[in-house]
Order: sequence, then C-alpha cells, then structure tokens
Amino acid sequence: MADLGPNDLKEKLAKLHREGEERAAVRLAAQAGLSYADLSKMPVSLDAVRVIPEEKARAAKAAGVELQGKKIAVIAENPDFGATKELVKELAAEGYDPKLFVASASGLEAAWKYYKFVKRAAEDITGKVKVSEARMTELRGRLTSFDSIKKEFASLDPATASPTTVIEIILAGAFAVRASDIHAEAGERTAKFRFRVDGVLHDIVTDVPLVLYRSFVSRIKLLSKMKLNVRDEAQDGRFTVGLTDVEIEMRVSVIPAEFGETVVMRILDPRATLVSLGDLGLREDNLAIVKKQLGRPNGLILNTGPTGSGKTTTLYAFLRTINDPGLKIITLEDPIEYRIEGIEQTQVDNEANYTFANGLRAIVRQDPDVILVGEVRDLDTADIALQASLTGHLVLSTLHTNDAVGAVPRLIDLGVKTTSIGPALSLVIAQRLVRVLCPDCKKKIEPDEATKERIEKFLAALPARVDKTKYASYALYTAVGCTKCSGIGYKGRRGIFEFLEGGPDLETTILKEASEVALRKVAARQKMVTMQEDGILKVLTGLTTWEEVEGATGEIVWPEPAEQAK
Repeated sequence: MADLGPNDLKEKLAKLHREGEERAAVRLAAQAGLSYADLSKMPVSLDAVRVIPEEKARAAKAAGVELQGKKIAVIAENPDFGATKELVKELAAEGYDPKLFVASASGLEAAWKYYKFVKRAAEDITGKVKVSEARMTELRGRLTSFDSIKKEFASLDPATASPTTVIEIILAGAFAVRASDIHAEAGERTAKFRFRVDGVLHDIVTDVPLVLYRSFVSRIKLLSKMKLNVRDEAQDGRFTVGLTDVEIEMRVSVIPAEFGETVVMRILDPRATLVSLGDLGLREDNLAIVKKQLGRPNGLILNTGPTGSGKTTTLYAFLRTINDPGLKIITLEDPIEYRIEGIEQTQVDNEANYTFANGLRAIVRQDPDVILVGEVRDLDTADIALQASLTGHLVLSTLHTNDAVGAVPRLIDLGVKTTSIGPALSLVIAQRLVRVLCPDCKKKIEPDEATKERIEKFLAALPARVDKTKYASYALYTAVGCTKCSGIGYKGRRGIFEFLEGGPDLETTILKEASEVALRKVAARQKMVTMQEDGILKVLTGLTTWEEVEGATGEIVWPEPAEQAK
C-alpha cells in the first residue's frame, strides 16, 4: 500500500473519527429506546429548523430536521440532557408533536449550519402589537373610507389622546382600505398621514397636532426597536400586528426631515399575495405559455419591470401553481416578505456573507428542482442562475428592465456571455400594474367614430392566438368615485403583460446581434402582444381606463386611421 500523504492521513483520521461518532450514537439510541438519525443521509427541512431558535437549539444540543403539520422530528446528541428534555416539553406545550432521534455531534453540527439559510425566528424579529379582537373589529367596521378615518381623528382630543389610540386608528384604517404603505410626515405647524392605495398616495389626515405626532413617532420607534434618543439619523425596524386570523408585519423606516422625523411603514399582509394564476390578469393565450414553461424541468424564467410593478406577486403565484410534495423548491430573497407553506425560503444576509451569489451556490448543492432568486443584480448571480437552469433546474428571478426585449442587453451589460443566455432563457415577462375600475360606480362611455375605427384596426392586427371574440362587443368605462372606493373610482390593481419566449430563433439572434432592434424583430416574429396592447384589451373589457394604460406604458400608439394611411 502506498504511503499516505499528510492531507490523505488527515482525511482518513477524520473519517475514522466520524464513523466512531456514528457508532456511539447508534449505541446510545438503542440504550434509550430511540431511533438513530444519520444526517449524511437524512434531508433537513428549513421549516423544521425554523421552529427552534438557534440559541435555544445549541443550548439544548438539539435541532429540528423534519416538519409535517405539527409533527416535528428533533435530533439530539444526548436525549437525557436536561436542556434537551426541557426543549421537548416546550415544543409539546406550543402544540407540536415532537419525536426525538439520536444523532452524533457531527450530525448536530451539520443541522445547525442550516440556520444561516433561515429567516430569524419571529420572536427575535421585533415587538408585536397585540390588538384586541373586539377593538380591531369595531375599528375596521367603522373606518372603511378615507372620510371615516378623518372623522375618527377629528373626534380625538390632542391633549388627552394616547399614541396607542392613534396607532390603532391608523392601522385599522390602513388595513380596511387596503393600503400598502403608511406615510407620516411632519410639517412646520402640523403633521399629516397619507396612505398609498393601489400605487397612489392619498392624504388621510393633514392637520395632526405636532405634540400628538411626536408621541406617535416615539411609540412607533419603540415598537420597532429603534433608538428613541436618536433623531438626526435614519433608522430601520419592524414590528408585527397580531390579528385574530393573521399576523401582519410592518417594515418601518424613519428619517430626519426639516420639521421632524418622517415615518414610512410598509404593510406586509400575507393575504395580499394569495394570488392564483387566474387572479393575475393573464389572457388565456399567455396563461397557456406560462403553464407550458412551468411544466418544464429546467430553464430560466425572468420577470422584468420597475420596483412596485408586481413582479414578486407574479412569481409567488407561479410557485403556488407548481408547489407539490414531489418537488423541492427553495427561494433566496432580500428580504422574505411573505411565507409560502411547503417551500424552503431563505434570506440574504450580507453580514454573514450570505449574498445572492453565495446563497445561490449553496442552494444548488441542496438538490432543488425549482429555485426562486429574488433579483439578478450582478454577474456572479446571473452566471450561477443561468448555469443552474442549464443543469436541470427551473429558475425564476426578476430583473430591472423597461420591457421584455431589454432583459438580454441587461444581462450582457452585467457581463454574461451570449453563449450562455440563449440556451438558458426560456421565457421573459415584462409587466406593469393598472388600477381596476370600481365595479359599483364605473360609468359607461360611448367612443367617438375615430376611436371606434382605431379599435377596429387594432383588433384586426392582433395575432391569431388572441381570442378576438371576447372583445367584439367591447364596452368602455370611466372612473367616477363612490363611498365603496373612497371616492377614488378604482379598487384594486391588475397586471398587464408581454411575453418573449426562448427558442432557436432567440438563441441565434443573441449569438449574432443581441441589440434591442434585432430582439424586437424576434418579438415581432413571435407575434408578441405588448404590455400596452394587453392594457388596451383590458380597457375593452371594462376593467380599466385609457388613462391607466397610458400612465403605465406611455402615450397609446394606435394604427393610423384609414384616411391618413392612404
């Protein structure tokens, strides 16, 4: 036998030590009447790891490794260890059904490594606002419009009103009118609260006394674990609002301004992303494309658009569609905004060097079938995502570009080789959001003859895959405003989309000339229906208005009327 080198000897000794540890764990399990868990062969569920905070797991020399409903498999180095027994009791008291397994010290260390992939446990994140069910039900029942919220504030006495009361009114009102953000801004003499609803900011209360406003800000900072005595620096935090049926997380940003601190609270309601494919606003022909691409075992699906255009909601709907016990789906997000049951979600942590690129490298080694990467920001992330899609993984991600054809030049700008883009790219989606007309107050309008002619030419030019019969008897509407939509005229938003499919034509074009001009020719050969055209179709179904489509996509470009085309 050849002499072993220093490295070979070291590996041999490490292997013998590990085998000895595993044999000892097997004996201890038999003595305790428990099962033995070999972590080199046993998969670890991040949902199970997440149940036990890391500090508690290390103190108890234990870890959660598998979770099915409330049944949790827990591994421990020594089942007779006092802290381990205490942990099992706590899990049972919390409603879990723990089953204990014996593992080696090395196996336990391997399980603990998964904590770097896990979002911090809920009790470690922030404070939690407990709102009584009766109080919240009462407020949400009354504060159903902007006017009702204004009247509630007008009834407060600034000298005696507590910041807790102000917070309750603001939160209940924001939840009731489906606000996505709450803005609190100090002025020279008074402060104001504004809500962002369906992408547009609305004044809610504009004459909040500064004394009451400052106490409100202090209370928010306290809840968000910020420093109360720091008023000249930006601070970030968050807290959770515990309702009866759901917990809503509030992401809070405070910055110093001219007349006092400005607060913006992002409302992360998990119910907001419970959107199915059918709820996205996809036409039947586009829906067929999505289903075909989601049914593939590999490929890269990119969703493009600016911040706030609904990209994440769309990709979450895709994941829910394909979520199945037979598939392992892992996400890498910054941050995790909403939890999806049955999917392993991990969060970027730059302090721990768990970046998009490093996290994606680690995820690929976890043998996933589907990977969601929150955003492609740099060359490393782009390269790894592309390679993963070429080696048997379905990869979903987002990219900041104005339209679908802009995705390829953007990847090239990041430094990605054109030889990698074409074979990997299976679908590029571009999307925007348009507001939906309030069904209770929208008003039908009659188009003039010139508009009718434009619409007829537009419909005639649509590709055959679009079902034109749906738009033959079109109807146009305008926004009015009523109590049910707080006088806005719109209620909710829907996506408008364009799809650029991968394939030999796109791949060949990218290799020859990856310019936007050349790529638009590919889109034309695919008979792409642009976002603006998709928006026009939604206007013709009475869903939205011309103004909304132009606000999202620019001035509408119509086919020339017949008399001008001659």
